[in-house]
Amino acid sequence: MIVIRNILFYIAFYGIGMLYVLGCVLAIPFGAGPLRSAVAAWSNYHRACVRHLLGIKIMIEGDHANEPVFYAVRHESFFEAIDAPAMYETPVTFAKHELSLIPGWGRAAKAYGMIFVERDQGARALRKMVAAAREYSKAGRPLVIYPEGTRTGHGETAKLQAGFAGLYKLIGLPVVPVAVNSGPLYHRFWKRPGTITYRIGEKIPPGLPRAEIEARVTDAINALN
Repeated sequence: MIVIRNILFYIAFYGIGMLYVLGCVLAIPFGAGPLRSAVAAWSNYHRACVRHLLGIKIMIEGDHANEPVFYAVRHESFFEAIDAPAMYETPVTFAKHELSLIPGWGRAAKAYGMIFVERDQGARALRKMVAAAREYSKAGRPLVIYPEGTRTGHGETAKLQAGFAGLYKLIGLPVVPVAVNSGPLYHRFWKRPGTITYRIGEKIPPGLPRAEIEARVTDAINALN
């Protein structure tokens, strides 16, 4: 049964889902509203495939912030990245630069508001990211970052990337840590039924020393480990 569920999921999401990506690209000339609706539809379609084809339930503990904040999210699989537009209200996500090179998808992501991280560009890239993040937050959009920098296995604790503390200091927004335990179910070729839980932590104020913000975020995003 698991194999059948997975085959149907891969056909439905990666096959039919390409039409959603095409819809996102076609929506670009019509402005922000249609593009945001198309991206949300793609992400919600993924949720529907996860729920109805894979048999994975999604549980959310805690409340979203009602102001622009910096969501620092545990990263165990592609699930929480694909799910971000469904989970948060028009989020602006920090992602590795290589993703911008994906045909079609990369163009739509740039137009939607994803901030691509060029790790080899140093201070220049950091200034560029901070400027973009400030503009998006002024427009009322939340920022989403995966501070570990890459996927981390469930049960493991990774050191946060140095860039996270720098962005936190320079952007000056409160941080809301988010734990998620998608790894055991989703980070495998044969995905398994069960429940993926998001746990939204307490808001952390801006301006804390680097050691303190890193310690508090690390503890909170690993709450479901």
